Amino acid sequence: MIDANATPMEIAVLVVWAFIFLYLAFKFIQAICLVPTKSAYVVERLGKYKCTLEAGFHVLLPFIDRVAFVQDLKEETIDVPPQQCFSMDEVNVEVDGVIYIQVVDPIKASYGITDYRFAAMQLAQTTTRSVIGTLDLDRTFEERDIISAKVVEVLDKAGEAWGIRVHRYEIKNITPPLTVKNAMELQVNAEREKRAILAKSLGDKQSRINRSEGDMTEMINISEGEKQRRINSAEGKAEEILAIATATSEAINKIADAIEQPGGDQAIEMQLNEQYIQQLAGLSAKDRKIVLPANLLDFNQWLGTLGASNKQ
Repeated sequence: MIDANATPMEIAVLVVWAFIFLYLAFKFIQAICLVPTKSAYVVERLGKYKCTLEAGFHVLLPFIDRVAFVQDLKEETIDVPPQQCFSMDEVNVEVDGVIYIQVVDPIKASYGITDYRFAAMQLAQTTTRSVIGTLDLDRTFEERDIISAKVVEVLDKAGEAWGIRVHRYEIKNITPPLTVKNAMELQVNAEREKRAILAKSLGDKQSRINRSEGDMTEMINISEGEKQRRINSAEGKAEEILAIATATSEAINKIADAIEQPGGDQAIEMQLNEQYIQQLAGLSAKDRKIVLPANLLDFNQWLGTLGASNKQ
């Protein structure tokens, strides 16, 4: 408490001491550091690097030690703004991308470069321009992986001195001029129509091949069926002829056996004469021609005249 009888000088001295006490208390409190996870505090002592504080509780010397830099050790993304690039065939394209980097050495990231983020972005832009300058426009759309790999390679070499690691670089957009874009769209449409015509022609060709193969298979099946039918018919006729011949042979053998019997030849002769007369009866009047013997009463002479008489 300030005495009511205190002079202005005494009051001023008390106020100064109060400020000094508050300042000292603030400095002592400031000397206590709580470092979060995935962070690093770079400490300087009297303007010179002293140590790097990792995650946890730390106490510094007031008025002597100070946290000069705070580095975030987590992976971070940096947008690379759009830039104009010329391809090898002198086409101006606009390219932008994104870099994924991480601080691996807080000391180099603090003292190796003023601003590693800005430096990485600028180096990514210049490397992208140089790589695209070696590629044709069509290849710039196809070789994104090559461009990204080249940028990562260059940034990694520079990042060794900057205390950072570049994990990857991705190209977000490659935008050609409007006239080139329209020409590319026409080319794509032409290629698409070409592929459609080719696919249609291939389909028509395959359809014709399938139909011809079907017709060929059908003709082969028909010819094979006809061949088998003729073979079956021939075999049937052969079996029929063989059966008739066998039956005829058996009949002749039976007739021969009958002739050998007593009176067999007379029976055969009578049978032949009867068949001959039946044949004459079956002839028409126009075709019938009869030769009669002189003696009609001699039956044997009549049959002999007809060629069917009994030969004794």
